[in-house]
Amino acid sequence: MSSSSSSSLAAAAARKRALTEQRFSELSPALSPEVVKALKGGGFRRCTPVQAAAIPLLLSHKDVAVDAATGSGKTLAFVVPVVEILRRRPSPPKPHEVLGIIISPTRELSSQIYNVAQPFFATLKGVSSMLLVGGFDIKAELKKLEEEGANILVGTPGKLFDVMERLDTLNYKNLEILILDEADRLLDLGFQKQITSIISKLPKLRRTGLFSATQTEAVKELAKAGLRNPVRVEVKTEVKPTSKDGAQQELGPSKTPLGLRLEYMICEASNKSSQLVDFLVQNNGKKIMVYFATCACVDYWAIVLPLLDSLKGSPIIPYHGKMKQGPREKALASFSALSSGILVCTDVAARGLDIPHVDLIVQYDPPQDPNVFIHRAGRTARYDQEGDAIVFLLPKEDTYVEFLKRRGVPLTERECSTNAVDIVPQIRSAALEDRNVMEKGLTAFVSFVRAYKEHHCSYIFSWKDLEIGRLGMEYGLLQIPSMPEVKHHSLSLEGFTPVKDVDVTKIKYKDKAREKQRQKTLKRKAEELALRPEIERRRKAPEKPEKPKRKKTGKQRQAVQTKEDMDELTNEYRLLKKLKRGVIDEDEYEKLTGFGESDDEDSSDGGDSDLDERKERGNKVLKKIKQKGKAKGSRRFEGRSKQKTRRR
Repeated sequence: MSSSSSSSLAAAAARKRALTEQRFSELSPALSPEVVKALKGGGFRRCTPVQAAAIPLLLSHKDVAVDAATGSGKTLAFVVPVVEILRRRPSPPKPHEVLGIIISPTRELSSQIYNVAQPFFATLKGVSSMLLVGGFDIKAELKKLEEEGANILVGTPGKLFDVMERLDTLNYKNLEILILDEADRLLDLGFQKQITSIISKLPKLRRTGLFSATQTEAVKELAKAGLRNPVRVEVKTEVKPTSKDGAQQELGPSKTPLGLRLEYMICEASNKSSQLVDFLVQNNGKKIMVYFATCACVDYWAIVLPLLDSLKGSPIIPYHGKMKQGPREKALASFSALSSGILVCTDVAARGLDIPHVDLIVQYDPPQDPNVFIHRAGRTARYDQEGDAIVFLLPKEDTYVEFLKRRGVPLTERECSTNAVDIVPQIRSAALEDRNVMEKGLTAFVSFVRAYKEHHCSYIFSWKDLEIGRLGMEYGLLQIPSMPEVKHHSLSLEGFTPVKDVDVTKIKYKDKAREKQRQKTLKRKAEELALRPEIERRRKAPEKPEKPKRKKTGKQRQAVQTKEDMDELTNEYRLLKKLKRGVIDEDEYEKLTGFGESDDEDSSDGGDSDLDERKERGNKVLKKIKQKGKAKGSRRFEGRSKQKTRRR
């Protein structure tokens, strides 16, 4: 049997497993002929399990909290009920009467829902809809809403919150249905405050649908706050193939689509990028999404991969959250239109996006949040299709496989290729020729290390176990950058081979305009450095002239004199005590007090009387000092007694 016929049989089997026997035309309560016709026009005849469960519940005036695997058809599960509920109203709505709101976490997902819903919204006469997402002029949108109104709003929580706060012409009193799609992601992105505010402005008598691929505690709390006695709908796969031939089966609940085959590859950091390129070459001709940890990593590999000999000519498109809205939309549209190519992206493309016919998902860097693993892999094998996904792991990350298995996500191992070409010399050669490649490589490397520190599963992804040397080789760096994580922690530099005899400051940009600007900047900095001593000398503040001393008042002069006298008396008293104790004799006492003539043999006749006089003076000093001490003590005692009296 040929490979094409076997793959078509596998796809047919996947479709059979993904769909139920329930037809849209046979649902109860029954759908309107217009909606059934729109479904047939889109190729939808039979329901997926989540559609078969959620649509009748919402049409039966029930609130629902849906937990279903990604790619299981959740969008139609809420778009169809929204349209049917509005169709059943007895009279057409007024222009500014809002009857339905659909909230999703990202502008891409909101745009996708809006586009999917258009054929169904078109079946409603006299009902208008509007998409409200970031990246557009809020003033123009407010003006349009004020003049024309809208009955169905589809958008992100931030934009909807902004519109509801600014515009009071829209009427929400008769709102029929509220849908929160990807509810766990709404909360992860910090929209709790906006969602709570939006819900507070809506009537309590409404229908609410909460749809998510993972039911976290925060989602359960949101369900309690926004839903009234919700019916829990949980759709999981019971039988999960774990090999391509389907021979090996693992029974039990799974969070992944039935047509999805999951693999993992364990390889050394220094060999990881070479294994990635080899894997992409092996799958040439397929539509592939490659996930990286950060925006900087996406920018770097989007430049490097097209430069490699084995991937020249392959369409490689970058896509991440720091791109402006225009380029982001263009990148997504370009990749969607391709039959084969590579989209290098971050987790901004992990949820909700329904890109047609994606064959393969490569998780080059495992996600920080393990819940995102399923959403990444779910970009393939959507609805009733088949697909493959693989995650690259370092040897010390192998316990991640068992961790995922316990969460209902089994993986099978794929061996590293023994024929992979070492791409590091090519990357380094490109970095030596173009400063842009070198700088983006350093930025990507630093951003990866810092993102690695934020892993939720830090016991598996321990950043202190990172082998920085081998990691530097994986990125094709010319040198290991100076960063605190390397300076202050003993991270292994083993395995890194620096490029010899290269002055990285001399590497030029290939872009002549950028290089010209760089040279101008270097010249300006050199001039500033040369002028720095002169500038510093000029900037140095002149010394302030000393202020002329003021003449002391009589009191100040008296205080100074009194202090000097007391110091002199104290010194004399100290010497007198020494004389009495016999520490010094009378001659020495006279010398120290300034009355002795040590070098003159002829002393005056009045020497004895002077000595007696000084002794008497010393005794007086002693008496004064003692009296002073007693006075201080008595003052302290009086002060304490006064305080005690006050307290009483």
